[in-house]
Amino acid sequence: MIVMNVVVNGEERVLPAGATVADLLTELGLPSAGIAVAVNGEVVGRARHASTVLPDEALVEVLTAVQGG
Repeated sequence: MIVMNVVVNGEERVLPAGATVADLLTELGLPSAGIAVAVNGEVVGRARHASTVLPDEALVEVLTAVQGG
């Protein structure tokens, strides 16, 4: 299997080559709703999660929405 390295919220991860943002969220056990994702500084909207392929050595930031007061 061909793999690639990405950095997610400062932590290195190994993913299969060709993995998408949606694949990463599944790997992390996160839902697509209530999540904001940026790849190399560019925000990736939820509608593009399944079609956005992560490049090798990508810097990914994943933020979750938190409610409270």
